[in-house]
Amino acid sequence: MSRDARFEEQAQALGYSFDGEIKIGGNYVPLVRDGHHVYLSGQIPRVGDTVVVTGAAGAVASLADAQKAAKVCAMRALALLQRALGSLDAVQSILRITVYVQSAPSFTQQSEVADGASEVLFAVLGDAGAHTRTSVGVLQLPKNATVEVDLIATVAPTAR
Repeated sequence: MSRDARFEEQAQALGYSFDGEIKIGGNYVPLVRDGHHVYLSGQIPRVGDTVVVTGAAGAVASLADAQKAAKVCAMRALALLQRALGSLDAVQSILRITVYVQSAPSFTQQSEVADGASEVLFAVLGDAGAHTRTSVGVLQLPKNATVEVDLIATVAPTAR
């Protein structure tokens, strides 16, 4: 099964479509390519016009909700890569992800939240989804999102 097909399979499992516009929230670009490296701006769990998981993990959002948010963020990042490269098959590796979790003061499961994003990357990209990772608890995120994920990928030299 191709990575693009696995992407669609993950989208269906989450119950969202990532076919529409991937909106950004400011005066910046969602990704920049420098040779074989692609840097993606932080992605919040927005589908269409709706941020699907909001509020602090451990207060408003449960661990499961926050993990779902991380999955949606990773899917948005993959959708941007797919559009920029023509296919996710052009991704050689995910070098690094950073997962920011809006956290209640006593919430300490940021790494478990980040597992949601990691699971999506492995499920869609296989071994190319292996990555280094940092997960951080923060006071607030844009649009009151529970999670924000950014990443750095390497791509095939022949990719668009």
